[in-house]
Amino acid sequence: MSASPLVGWDDIAAVAPDGLAVLDCVGRFVRLNPAAAALLRADAEGDLIGAPSPFTLVQGAAECRAGLLEVRSDEQVAHWEPARGPRREFAYRARTLPSDPKFTVVSFRDVTDEWHRQRRIAAIARTSIALASEGSLGSTLDAVAQQIVQADGLAGVQILTLDSTGRELRLMGSAGLRHWDAFLDRLLECRDRGARLCMLDTLKERRPIVVPHRWAQILEDPAWEPLHAYLGELNWDSFVSVPLMARGRPEGVLNAYFAPGQEIGSRTLEFLAAMAEQAALAVDYATLLQREREGARRNERQRLARDLHDSIVQQVFSIGMQANAVGVLGARDTAVPAEAVRAFADEVGSLSRTVLADLRAMVHELRPASSLRLGLEDAVTTLVKSTENRTGLSIRLDCGHQVDTVEPELAEDMYRIVGEAIHNVVKHAEATTVTIRLAVHDHTLTAAIRDDGRGITGSGGRRAAQENEDGEAATATGQHGYGLRTMRERTERWGGTMRIRSGARSGTTVRVVIPLPVRVPESPPGSGGSGSIPAAVPLRETENPARSGS
Repeated sequence: MSASPLVGWDDIAAVAPDGLAVLDCVGRFVRLNPAAAALLRADAEGDLIGAPSPFTLVQGAAECRAGLLEVRSDEQVAHWEPARGPRREFAYRARTLPSDPKFTVVSFRDVTDEWHRQRRIAAIARTSIALASEGSLGSTLDAVAQQIVQADGLAGVQILTLDSTGRELRLMGSAGLRHWDAFLDRLLECRDRGARLCMLDTLKERRPIVVPHRWAQILEDPAWEPLHAYLGELNWDSFVSVPLMARGRPEGVLNAYFAPGQEIGSRTLEFLAAMAEQAALAVDYATLLQREREGARRNERQRLARDLHDSIVQQVFSIGMQANAVGVLGARDTAVPAEAVRAFADEVGSLSRTVLADLRAMVHELRPASSLRLGLEDAVTTLVKSTENRTGLSIRLDCGHQVDTVEPELAEDMYRIVGEAIHNVVKHAEATTVTIRLAVHDHTLTAAIRDDGRGITGSGGRRAAQENEDGEAATATGQHGYGLRTMRERTERWGGTMRIRSGARSGTTVRVVIPLPVRVPESPPGSGGSGSIPAAVPLRETENPARSGS
């Protein structure tokens, strides 16, 4: 005697919480349960019958070993673009119907929000790992921006940092936006024309600022015209600026550009705040590390200068005194031939004076701060003349009239970069002439050092550098490695870029581009007339951020 089923399978499918669908042999919907129709945003189950499904007809997904920070599982993933609403992600499993292999049964569920949260957690974890690496601050903040864009599918992200005085902003990290050296210069131009910079409100109020439909506002405001073309390269709509806070003080801002249709809810702002905190930690760590390095370098320069003066310089001076004494002895009427003694004295005296002059030049190069007080141009000019006198190298120096307006810390780093480039030419290039150009243009400090030498080569004389597609020389480890790495670190400290072009017949050109910082005003400038941007919308905990101020 067989027992009759208590509940029919159709009744079970009707109340099943997951979506159930039957597909034909080409992947079209044949039947849907109510949960499936709801997940697919269909008004009724019959609306999608005969329509192509997003599911692949595979007998189960291959086993996938997900890493610690990965969000994959043994389910397959399908993306669905409904007629209304945002894109959805479905995790599903498919099985062929045993009674009729032409049909496939699919069980699926909506994992859009769940996997979105997992991607955010993974982004925070990966960012923490990046902070523990030895990369430069610029590369670290680029990685933070990239993680945000990948996790939330944003149009773009920028991370700007404040200098030690809290008065100047530098663009140090970005993702989704094309790198443009003139960006900060154009931003200053917009501000001077009356445009309101919401990130300044963020720094002042020390809380996130949300501006719905910001791109439409910017397009309508003529004050933003210098950035219309650049910002128009992004497909974006709304804007959020989040402060980077460390030790109770703002270290910069994180600017997020949202794609059209993306909602800015409380969870989104929590994620941006968490990533901003990671970025602030990176900035704070880099600041502390830089102070430690600068202190160590300063102490080392002082120690070397003291040692040179107290020991070597005095010893060489003693040699000169001894030479004078021998000259005195040679002047006496003794068995020692006077001519020989005088010749010896002249030789030793000449040698001591040469060595003493060289050592004093070394002390000067180790302590360039006094020269830099007069300006970057004077410091580099002194270095060039010293190098020409010592080596016979012909060096042409061309400095723009605004070079001496560069702040002292940046001037010293640029001095060191130029000095290291000249040192490399003298030691390795076998060049006869060098051209150095320093200029400030479009709110950017640039330096170009070009020689007519043999190019970057390895210690064995074989070619050790090849230009990549960006024209940057990929240098093998060797004599050049440490110096070039130090030059690059000094450049990236200020958010700049360094490019090297080298050829066996064309010599080597080192080009450094460093955007100058944006000056933060005492208070945000007022509106610029009828076409000005409305005030930014501060976030309130009790309201939906996406609708704030709309």
